[in-house]
Amino acid sequence: MSNFSFIDGSIVGLYIVIVIAVGVAVRKYVLKVDQFLVAGRELNIYLGIASLTACEFGIVTCMYTAQNGYDKGFAGATPGILVAIAMLFVGSTGFCIKPLRAAGVMTIPELFEKKFGARIRWMSGVVIVLGGLLNMGVFLRTGGDFLVAVCGLKPEYLEITMTMLLFGIGLYTVLGGMVSVLITDYLQFIMMSIGLLVVTIMIFVRVGWSDLVRTVETNYGPGGFNPFVHPEMGPAYVIFNAFVAFAVVLTWQTMIQRVLSAKNSATGQKIYKGTSPFFVCRFLLPGLWGIAALAMLTPDEVGANTMLAMPKFLATFVPSILMGVVVAAMLAADMSTDASYMLSWGGVIYNDIMAPFHKGKWSQRKGLM
Repeated sequence: MSNFSFIDGSIVGLYIVIVIAVGVAVRKYVLKVDQFLVAGRELNIYLGIASLTACEFGIVTCMYTAQNGYDKGFAGATPGILVAIAMLFVGSTGFCIKPLRAAGVMTIPELFEKKFGARIRWMSGVVIVLGGLLNMGVFLRTGGDFLVAVCGLKPEYLEITMTMLLFGIGLYTVLGGMVSVLITDYLQFIMMSIGLLVVTIMIFVRVGWSDLVRTVETNYGPGGFNPFVHPEMGPAYVIFNAFVAFAVVLTWQTMIQRVLSAKNSATGQKIYKGTSPFFVCRFLLPGLWGIAALAMLTPDEVGANTMLAMPKFLATFVPSILMGVVVAAMLAADMSTDASYMLSWGGVIYNDIMAPFHKGKWSQRKGLM
């Protein structure tokens, strides 16, 4: 059962149409390749923070962070805290990202050519694209699972639904590039924030903070609050995730693209510093949703796949109309992630994998095509 109604579907549909229309409308400002790939390097601090936050919070992020809350309690937010620390450190010191932005490149493989030659640039481009596309496939699958659980969508309609959504996202991304992605990311950031706050406030009011804490204490004891003593985590888990956090912050193309699009290296650093608190929220708030699911649902209701605990909880917890806002917020998160991924891997394909063919000599018109 789900509280998702026709009115909720109308809210979601209207939001998607508005975002796609806005994304397509700004295509007229994209006349050069660098405008398409890095927004002409005119990205400011506040739009950069909103865009990076929206890009890095998709449905899959919400799903697995909520699963962390369900399976590990408050300690499940550890990866998000580590990413926030990594972003704050890199943003404050300019470690790696300052010389990367100063190099004037549009992708990381382009920088590799300056150090190691054209062959390494091409090979690293292939690796980045393959890894990104495989990652994106998981995102689409998980996003579809969310819609099935929350909206009561029939599984047989899942593939066509996600294909239509991806087509709309692809339309404005292909036409407007980074400019469209940044503008729509801003809209997604607003909608995503509303959805996160609405559900979190409802949980505090209807479930209560004391019940959340009691649920974690009952199920996980001290390990639900301290990752170092959690039986499934421990020091090795924390150290491993710290390395992963720094690797992501320094090398993941979708994150680095905001630095490369910034007006200068100082702006790129401020975007990183300003975004760091949102990464705590990115893990903590959905984690609370997962803990609420642990408090409100029985193991039989959840089933074997604990990643579906949160969407099954939302399906009956959030009332109609508000459900439309929440689903629109989750799709907003997913759309911003998908658009950034498309642009990032498309940019690497053009700028690095196809580099031996155009050698920087194509006209702007041909390069955009």
